[in-house]
Amino acid sequence: MRNLLISLILVLCFCGTAMGAGPDDVMGRWLNQEQDAMIEISRCGNLYCGKIIWLREPNYPSSDEKGMAGKTKVDRENPASPLRARPILGLEILKNFRYAGDNKWEDGSIYDPKNGKTYSCKMTLAGDKLRIRGYIGISLIGRTTVWSRAR
Repeated sequence: MRNLLISLILVLCFCGTAMGAGPDDVMGRWLNQEQDAMIEISRCGNLYCGKIIWLREPNYPSSDEKGMAGKTKVDRENPASPLRARPILGLEILKNFRYAGDNKWEDGSIYDPKNGKTYSCKMTLAGDKLRIRGYIGISLIGRTTVWSRAR
């Protein structure tokens, strides 16, 4: 009887773990779809946020058309001129996500330093893949990218 009880407890523990993600399962390091940036997602109070912690090419190429060849990449496309000098490395691009259950984080925003725009965003975790859906207004009008968990 004791062995049966222990077996039942173990089965319930493993089933619960396999059935769904917990709120903190999104935390960690992720490679973007192009694999040219790594984003670290962490807790920011009761919410989740993410910042760029690695760039394949942290400096502008020699062919840079804006005269910044060899210099550290900065947020030069930001619409707010005081923010254009901040480095891309270390930049927080994911903000204010709350765990909505069922492997989903919602009500956040994502900033795209390539165009200087911020979008509403939601994330869905599926194993080692994170679907990032950025949109304007409603989720139907947007773009999805898939990030991979960094090893």
